[in-house]
Amino acid sequence: MNQEKNNKIKGILFILLAALGFSLMAFFVRISGDLPTMQKAFFRNIVALFIASGALIKNKTEFIIPKRNYIDIFLRSFCGTVGLVTNFYAIDRLGIADANMLNKLSPFFAIIMSIFILKEIPSKFDIACTVTAFIGAIFIIRPTGANTQIFPALMGLLGGLGAGMGYTFVRRLGKSGVKAPIIVFAFSLFSSIVTLPFFLINYVPMTPLQWIYLFLAGAFASLGQFSITTAYKYAPAKEISVFDYTQVIFAALLGFIFFSEVPVLLSIIGYVIIIGVAVIRWRHNLNRE
Repeated sequence: MNQEKNNKIKGILFILLAALGFSLMAFFVRISGDLPTMQKAFFRNIVALFIASGALIKNKTEFIIPKRNYIDIFLRSFCGTVGLVTNFYAIDRLGIADANMLNKLSPFFAIIMSIFILKEIPSKFDIACTVTAFIGAIFIIRPTGANTQIFPALMGLLGGLGAGMGYTFVRRLGKSGVKAPIIVFAFSLFSSIVTLPFFLINYVPMTPLQWIYLFLAGAFASLGQFSITTAYKYAPAKEISVFDYTQVIFAALLGFIFFSEVPVLLSIIGYVIIIGVAVIRWRHNLNRE
């Protein structure tokens, strides 16, 4: 029992580290300035690709994907790339806390997509949680004629959808025995190839500081990716996934300290609803076990 408790603590610490990593990624994406979204996405991916390559070499992991998993690895990479690019678009145009919160709808999108991808029928409780979470998203998006940030917010929502679909395919690949470093490498390679033409065509010269910021964005994204993978090795998602929502707190603090961003009341209500639903669902799953 002691070992199980230690593993759970390690899992929580790694998922907190992942949340910090992803929030710092968003921070450096924003602070890198007025650059094309695809340019930022390319640098995030190419740095992650080199780090993932290093992990494969260090662990002497052969890059082998069974033929039966080709479509799943493609769809995971495609959905993840759409999610990443739209998330970056939202980060540049919304408060980083708002953008992060919309991206954190991914677990609820995963519930919906699991119906079609994994043929898993959610419980009535999960359906109620998902509907409530999307009500929270409406408070953040605020779809009124007066809000000029509706389109970036919808892009942020699309980012959550892309991430949720991507994670669903990750789960299916994991069930098929495809190792996590291979999935991360394939996603990073695919995203780098897709964003490269846009990067070359619309390239905007960068200052040395911007190069550093985008390198750090990629490095912290990799920290987040590998930390969350490690976290789920120590403890199952149902026990620790709720701690991933600390990313919104980290993002809100960074936004407040460096950009003087203070979320409006409606956004805060949205945060409370979505995080509250996530906590209730987490407790429900633990009690059911």
